[in-house]
Amino acid sequence: METKLTELLNIKYPIIQAPMFLVSNVEMVKEAMHCGIAGCIPALNYRTLQELRIAAKELKSAKPEGGSFGFNLIVNKSNIRYKSQLEVLCEESCDFIITSLGSPEETINQSHKYGIKVFCDVVDLKYAQKVEALGADAIIAVNCEAGGHRGSLSPEHLIKKLKLHCNIPIISAGGVGCKADIDKMLMYGASGVSVGSPFIASVEASVTEEYKQACVDYGANDIVVTERISGTPCTVINTPYVQKIGTKSSWLEKLLNKNRKLKKWVKMIRFSIGMNATKNAATKATYKTVWVAGPSIEYTHAILPVKDIVKKLIA
Repeated sequence: METKLTELLNIKYPIIQAPMFLVSNVEMVKEAMHCGIAGCIPALNYRTLQELRIAAKELKSAKPEGGSFGFNLIVNKSNIRYKSQLEVLCEESCDFIITSLGSPEETINQSHKYGIKVFCDVVDLKYAQKVEALGADAIIAVNCEAGGHRGSLSPEHLIKKLKLHCNIPIISAGGVGCKADIDKMLMYGASGVSVGSPFIASVEASVTEEYKQACVDYGANDIVVTERISGTPCTVINTPYVQKIGTKSSWLEKLLNKNRKLKKWVKMIRFSIGMNATKNAATKATYKTVWVAGPSIEYTHAILPVKDIVKKLIA
């Protein structure tokens, strides 16, 4: 399965184990690398810069020949630790960085000085062309089947549109749960895929057994889009608690969002409340089950080690 992505990252299969807030960890990425795919962790999964540095060092020392690991950076003002996180990752020389929610210009410029590749999340052609002009090494094309914060275009539409107008590799994010899905994305023109939700129900994942089991028990038809986490549409499992609280912003939030001066603060407050609820549901037993996942959990039928999940994706 040689593609531009396997060449870029020196991996056997064109798959990135997607960075997932609260879920991804060092053990998952180690297993991913030893299975011939790349792994990525959100920098925000670490509370301190020292913890981030330790994780990068551990992955670097465990990296097999032909392995690749990276970190995801939120590159807008909401992440007050962005610049210091970038500095740590450059010093520790991870293989790649995935940028989200902001301009990747500084990340690209700094990372390239250390030989680190930068892939950028995009949901449309306009932003894809911007990051390509800034020097991005590849595009993460986030489509409407992605878990968490997703795009609005179908995988086929988005990939083909980017392929026609961009000259850097396209990595499709969303809607991949089996080998047939990977083949489809490559056929549309992608050089690889970013796969997240199937790895939530892995033995190594840093979430509760209840969260993992939910990914087994629920399927694609149980995924709904909610505005109650960050103020931006986000996919979650439609648990009884989600049904109880609803998926739309409150009338007060909608009203305040119309005020240009207050809009930013309302979103920041909603984001803080939503992330805290998500963290509690993922890491401790609670009736407030707000579990983020995408429709590709349809293919999750058991809690398995990462190596077995990878086998299912490439078999």
